[in-house]
Amino acid sequence: MMMISTRGRYALRVLIDLAEQPEGEYVPLKDIAQRQEISQKYLESIMTLFSKAGMVDATHGRGGGYRLNRAPEDYNLAEILQLTEGDLAPVACLAEGAAPCARAMSCKSLPVWDKLNILVNDYLKGVTLASLL
Repeated sequence: MMMISTRGRYALRVLIDLAEQPEGEYVPLKDIAQRQEISQKYLESIMTLFSKAGMVDATHGRGGGYRLNRAPEDYNLAEILQLTEGDLAPVACLAEGAAPCARAMSCKSLPVWDKLNILVNDYLKGVTLASLL
């Protein structure tokens, strides 16, 4: 069963929080941490990940913080969760970079897992931050 980690759930909460703020304003991490009741230290690791991936802008010092660098409708759950969770494949043989399975051609259950993988990813791609606001 696919389980989204605390990191993935918190990441989504942080990005929703940023999407709710006035456009273009940098939001201090301590403010987000207070509103979301999440440790600031934990959020730092999440935001560093998003910053390095180019999904948010960051600035330091007075007036610093984080902001979205795209419109909320341009962020989807698939990209957010793939960044925080890695591969969301339901079985190891469908994971990105998995070694080819010798049984793939005769595997009776592979089509089920493949279809589930496609359904989950298509669904997550269709859910945007804007749709969650």
